[in-house]
Amino acid sequence: MDVNFRIGDKAVYPARGVVEVTGLETKEISGLKTQFYILQTVANGDNKPQKIMVPVSNAATVGLRSIMTKQEVKDVYDILKSRGVAVEGQTWNRRYREYMEKIKTGSVFEVAEVLRDLSRLKADKELSFGEKQMLDQAKTLLICELAIAKSAKEDKIRKEIDAIFTTN
Repeated sequence: MDVNFRIGDKAVYPARGVVEVTGLETKEISGLKTQFYILQTVANGDNKPQKIMVPVSNAATVGLRSIMTKQEVKDVYDILKSRGVAVEGQTWNRRYREYMEKIKTGSVFEVAEVLRDLSRLKADKELSFGEKQMLDQAKTLLICELAIAKSAKEDKIRKEIDAIFTTN
């Protein structure tokens, strides 16, 4: 997948969420000139913006991707509303590792599955501290990207997502 971003574009960086391309810099490393995207995480809630440098040539490899499309928005809501939860009988630490891997992929669909599964699990039993944090992380990542993709306020998206898990 070829990724080409311009300054001002919004993108998604795995496990960090929505970023803005704030610059393009060329640096010399070990005698080679390398061009970097300068990314700034979009502040949401309680996190401070962070600066990330990604070599342009490695952008796709590290999972930097465009904001989801309108069709992907629909697909994400379908995942959140689906009833499938594949966590029966697993220990919390195995679930935690599997969910962390999903979040690290940067796939909006994998993050949606983590949010769905942990939200459903939470309705049945107490989540571990790590699972609660992961639930919050998945929710924050999705809310931020969905708000941008739908040109909506984060509070509106949060209410939509909360409604999915209170009615199901």
